[in-house]
Amino acid sequence: MRNHRITTFSDLLYPNGTLMQKGYSTKAVMRYNRKQIKAPPWRIKEWDFYQVLNDDFCLQLTIGHTSYAGELSVMLIDLNEKKTYAVREMLALPFNRLRMPASAEHGDLAVRRKNIEMSFEVYKGGRRLRCRTRSRRAGQPVDIDLELCQPDLESLVIATPFDENPRYFYYNHKINCMPASGTVNMGGRTIGFEPETAFGLLDWGRGAWPFSHEWVWGNGSAWIGGKRFGFNIGFGFGNTEAATENMLFYDGNAHKLNEVYVDLAAGGYMSPKTIASDDGRFEMDFEPLYDRYTETKMLFVDNRCHQIFGRLNGKAVLDDGTVIEVKDMLAFVEHAVNHW
Repeated sequence: MRNHRITTFSDLLYPNGTLMQKGYSTKAVMRYNRKQIKAPPWRIKEWDFYQVLNDDFCLQLTIGHTSYAGELSVMLIDLNEKKTYAVREMLALPFNRLRMPASAEHGDLAVRRKNIEMSFEVYKGGRRLRCRTRSRRAGQPVDIDLELCQPDLESLVIATPFDENPRYFYYNHKINCMPASGTVNMGGRTIGFEPETAFGLLDWGRGAWPFSHEWVWGNGSAWIGGKRFGFNIGFGFGNTEAATENMLFYDGNAHKLNEVYVDLAAGGYMSPKTIASDDGRFEMDFEPLYDRYTETKMLFVDNRCHQIFGRLNGKAVLDDGTVIEVKDMLAFVEHAVNHW
């Protein structure tokens, strides 16, 4: 059944390490337990990625690992000047030492190194993101303290298998539309984020992945007509026969989409694009503004990503047929090719 919605509470994995249920939900109804994974330990990947975006700046905070390599990173992107300020600390052979939470809905995460400390606190109705560098050797001085308000109960949760191995899987939770407030001191400047103009995003991922793959992922949040509107689109994340990860969010409610497609590389990454769904419920013209290209090489890791920020114009159709007119909405679409 296409776009199977999971409503039954269960463990994520059977005792043999395969997915107990495949599909999507709007709340975390399946329990992730790292000890139940039967794939080789070097195939396990876990990350918490937060992004805070307004019309001028994008802040990204990451704590994650691919078992044999890990990363703490903070990146501030100036969308007007098209400059990026970044501090990154790579971790060799972290495996399970980071103690990543088993749920995106509860459990704090804090990592302290000699030159940098980062913490993600989860509480009822919100989240707090903090990062500070303690040495000039860490690069750009950083002092970040942000709060994300999480008013909505519905979000995107998806459990996806991989064809390469029945014990490979991707369990992902994305939370949109979190108004953001706070201060970022980085790159010799102080920047304030206000909830009227800034939204936070969480990309929480756990799983056992094949070594090589590629994906396309797009996401955005905005105020439209005084309501919180957001979207998530993507493909390439394993076998999506049970469900896609395409979804709309409006005024606290999730609305499921089927297939959505864009060829981000066609004509060059900075050329205008059309994003289209197979059911006509997500039709957008995408005008790129900035290509944040990154490469990560460490040990066996060789990852490359074009994250394209741009403006969207078009329409989105909710489950009840309501049409949301989208005008000059700032969002991103990325194309990643990974060997990790």
